[in-house]
Amino acid sequence: MARISTFDDWIDLFREWQKDIGVDLPEVTQYQFEAKYGQLKTTEIEFGDFRSERKWEKVLDIPDQRIRDGLQNLIIYQGDTEFASVEQQRFLFETAPSHYDRQSLARVMTEEMRHGWQMCHLLINHFGHSGRLEALKQLERRAFENKRLLTAFNDPVQNWLDFFTYTDFVDRDGKFQLTMLSYSGFAPLASSMIPMLKEESFHLGTGQDGLRRILKAGKIPVAIVQKYINKWIRAAYDLFGVDNSSSAHWMYVWGLKGRFDEHSNPNEADKEHLNEHSRNLYKQECEQLVAQLNKLIPDDQTKLFVPDLKFDRRIGDFAHQPYSITGERLNPEDYKKHCQEVLPNENDMAQLATIFKEGGWVAEKKATTQAR
Repeated sequence: MARISTFDDWIDLFREWQKDIGVDLPEVTQYQFEAKYGQLKTTEIEFGDFRSERKWEKVLDIPDQRIRDGLQNLIIYQGDTEFASVEQQRFLFETAPSHYDRQSLARVMTEEMRHGWQMCHLLINHFGHSGRLEALKQLERRAFENKRLLTAFNDPVQNWLDFFTYTDFVDRDGKFQLTMLSYSGFAPLASSMIPMLKEESFHLGTGQDGLRRILKAGKIPVAIVQKYINKWIRAAYDLFGVDNSSSAHWMYVWGLKGRFDEHSNPNEADKEHLNEHSRNLYKQECEQLVAQLNKLIPDDQTKLFVPDLKFDRRIGDFAHQPYSITGERLNPEDYKKHCQEVLPNENDMAQLATIFKEGGWVAEKKATTQAR
């Protein structure tokens, strides 16, 4: 394993990581990577046992080693998702349907890299030797080797329907996570979230707009679009964590990670079900997005829908249980057949390959801005 003493040492390894995964393209290398910190609305901790105390500016200000360890773990996991998403999407430049889409991809990927950069900036500058070690590990794990920390970030993004659905729904989980961290009692983490959330909004818009353009073009069957929605929303459900989470409980008690609706929810937090609360809010938002997409589908065609919370879960109370896409419990044999029918399969990908080759599968949109 390489060794680093400063953030500049890490930057050299970051450049090597870009080359190793094959994204050292002009659109990427010309991007100005930097750590960004926004202005906090309050300097007080807003929830948990330390409510009303001043936010911590340094790790040594934090009064308990367990809280410091929990904080570092939050940063590690957030950074890992950022680098993983770039690795998942690394081949899409070769098949961009237009110059506009290539520019959008470049912006999404460079901003995800910057978010990983931001998390490593925190690790290296605030957590000493352990932070430097973890920042190195961020560049050593690979999504395509199934080594990223969260399962969903090892799943492949194989085509542009994959990409648009991923950015609409998996990046939307990212919006939830960043918002919850923006209330953190550790000021450098909370202030990191402000520019990250602004950048993340473009990623979400890219996904929703991409799906709208696909439905407007009318070349890709709605049934196949539904399968990709099933694939990524069920993966995003898992990203909110296990049910009855003691970890989420303590992150809240310690003032490290708030509720998504912390500022608008007047009720006392249900600390035993924080992940379930966020997951339900996420599902409601997805239902609103899908309702917007359904306006583009003729009334005589089957409409899109959001899969049930119990479908094909890999963690939590419903992990590895045979529930259908609409929530019915099936026998194991029927469940296996059901998953083959409602998730993307080889026939779907072959059909998509033909449609992509023919062109015209996504409504045109002119490139008006350069990738940042």
